[in-house]
Amino acid sequence: MFSRLSRPWAVVVSAVPVVGLIVTAVAAPLPFSVAQPGMTANVLGEDKGTPVITISGADVRETRGQLRMTTIEATGPDARVGLGDVLDGWWRTDQAVMPRDSVYPSGDNLKEIERYNTEQMRQSQDAATEAALSYLKLGDDDVKVTLELADVGGPSAGLLFSLGIVDKLDGDGSGGDLTGGRVIAGTGTIDPDGTVGPVGGVALKTQAARRDGATVFLVPKAECTDAKSDLPEGLRLIPVTTLKGAVESLVALEKGGGSVPSC
Repeated sequence: MFSRLSRPWAVVVSAVPVVGLIVTAVAAPLPFSVAQPGMTANVLGEDKGTPVITISGADVRETRGQLRMTTIEATGPDARVGLGDVLDGWWRTDQAVMPRDSVYPSGDNLKEIERYNTEQMRQSQDAATEAALSYLKLGDDDVKVTLELADVGGPSAGLLFSLGIVDKLDGDGSGGDLTGGRVIAGTGTIDPDGTVGPVGGVALKTQAARRDGATVFLVPKAECTDAKSDLPEGLRLIPVTTLKGAVESLVALEKGGGSVPSC
């Protein structure tokens, strides 16, 4: 039997399915990760008591200043990220909502992801060493470089590793520090030929850099626009496309001469 409803009740009853859909949407996990500024590490120093860069077969300089690689921290691949988390992260400047596949491109299995990130880091370290020694015109037959950085995976520290090797072996090329005694931070992948590539999450990494005392941030040129969004006060952006260009920019900054590019 069909019963007629008065208008107020009809409105209430017809709204029930809509409310149910909203509740379901809020409760359902979504394919996103919520990221925030992560740790930074000075590649010229130590990490958990172990030098990040160890070099044998060549004279190593005593360095001042810091070269800080930067990271982001993201919710895990198996974390439940709901609509409420997405909406909250969407409007905050200290968080970013990112497609989970862009953060964890190798799948949902945690061990598989850890293996993937570890391999990416190893390849990045090898490329960083090759790029730095090639830039300095040193052969890897005589000079041995070991890179150690715990609890960090992926390829985005490549540029900073290369710069750290250059600073320890050659500095600014004329007896000074590549950093000029400053706290320099940055991010970027690197190829063995010295090409610097984009990494993602740069707006969060600039926040991590400024939090840890950096006044200069090296950013892949392709990500200048992202880096400028919500840029912390007191942090200068220098775009880079190659290791050679990054070194030249830092030398110009240190010596106060020449043109230093900006985003």
